[in-house]
Amino acid sequence: MPAKIASQAIYGIDPFQVWVEADICAYANETTITIVGLPDAAVRESRERVRAAMSNSGYSALTGRITINLSPADKRKEGPALDLPIAIALLTAQNVFKNHLQRVAEHTFVGELSLDGTIRPINGILPLVIGARNAGFKAIIVPKENAEEGAVVEGIDVLPAKSLSDVDAHIKEIAVIAPVKLDINKLFANASECTLDFADVRGQNDAKRALEIAAAGGHNILMIGPPGSGKTMLAKRLPTILSDMSFEEAIETTKIHSVAGQLTSSHGLIAIRPFRSPHHTASSVALVGGGNPPKPGEVSLAHHGVLFLDEMPEFQRSVLEVLRQPLEDGVVNISRATMSLSFPAKFLLVGAMNPCPCGYSTDPNRPCTCSPLQIQRYTGRLSGPLLDRIDIHIDVPAISVRELTRQTEPGESSLSIRKRVQQAREIQRKRYAKFKNIHCNAHLGTREIKRFCRLSDEIIPKLEQTLERFKLSARAYDRIVKVARTIADLEQEENISWLHLSEAIGYRTLDRMTTNEDFSNS
Repeated sequence: MPAKIASQAIYGIDPFQVWVEADICAYANETTITIVGLPDAAVRESRERVRAAMSNSGYSALTGRITINLSPADKRKEGPALDLPIAIALLTAQNVFKNHLQRVAEHTFVGELSLDGTIRPINGILPLVIGARNAGFKAIIVPKENAEEGAVVEGIDVLPAKSLSDVDAHIKEIAVIAPVKLDINKLFANASECTLDFADVRGQNDAKRALEIAAAGGHNILMIGPPGSGKTMLAKRLPTILSDMSFEEAIETTKIHSVAGQLTSSHGLIAIRPFRSPHHTASSVALVGGGNPPKPGEVSLAHHGVLFLDEMPEFQRSVLEVLRQPLEDGVVNISRATMSLSFPAKFLLVGAMNPCPCGYSTDPNRPCTCSPLQIQRYTGRLSGPLLDRIDIHIDVPAISVRELTRQTEPGESSLSIRKRVQQAREIQRKRYAKFKNIHCNAHLGTREIKRFCRLSDEIIPKLEQTLERFKLSARAYDRIVKVARTIADLEQEENISWLHLSEAIGYRTLDRMTTNEDFSNS
């Protein structure tokens, strides 16, 4: 008899319901298995995996003309996750579960099958479990290795299975599989323990202050300094002062890493903000996503976390330019002839660069060998429009040997800084509670800037003179005002003062070195 089994598939990072239908015509002269419904190569190859897995698990051999339909037929299905539901559909069509059809209908199935019948782990379990729950199912059978990842989803039982025989025994109620349970609060508590700390960094108080402001307001930051000044050391410690992840943020971040096959957490949930640092040889596809099938790139893997671009001018200019749209919109849109996908990409960009090709133009202890033209060309690798999207440019000077060897008290800890950051974020959360897409000062649009970043009549003339002096763009003006708003929030002041604005203007180092016009024409 025809059989119909529930499963799930992924489109981008979002799940959709798939019904696996199997029909066996036992009177055909030869045995054939045909899979229809837009399967990719991995799904088509499941014919051989499923046939061998069923045979090696002790089931009777498949005979006749077998048709497997994956509904809806107009959506492409990718990967090996449909192996298990195809096998269950074929067993149901062979009347193996004729006395347990209601129990089969209560479950949805995902998993890859080995030739010996064991169930192998797959990518994207978290969105698949979310899709099954949203479809109204009370239980989903998944590979044992993926069970903890899926168990973070509430409202559905996640049942870990090691083999096709385990699934058979569970359906027939011979050996019922117990659902996996996780303590979410314990996961977050364990994740809060960090090995890195800002107290380890000697000196660089100005850079620490700039990173605190960046964390408090969600502002992108570019650090400029000679080799060995501590730019990478500072960047790696930025996640330790960011506000704690919410459960919704953790789920969304874990979905992306799960689909991309990048999930390394043994507990199945990313409860700390990600830190991604791609090499400067990375391509634009590696950075923003794409390929066939399209997969999330580094900007999406850094969602709700930090994307660190070390030696930023060494990246190809065309690669850096693809960051413009994600930085502005918080999402990556990938369009193909047959599909259009969106990957979330709300990240805090941290860039690091030398002040010149040799790296020592700002180091008082090392002579610089670069000409002014070489320096201009080097800094010109970062376009004006891209720099306008980076709110803070900060100098990171070289540290003297005396400062490194001097026995002093440790600097301020990450925990202490994070408390101030969280207080500022809480102020912003309350202020923007009625706005769906605004969570921090960096997300403010032009209209919101006018409403929440009002300047007094005494400040405006001073600001106009400064903008004209440095030839700053309208976007740079917005960045300055938003950074000033964050500085005021850190000091828990309602109004923006000239002191706040002047500090924000001081964080436009590259604008003081040269104008945006120079950048764009280099």
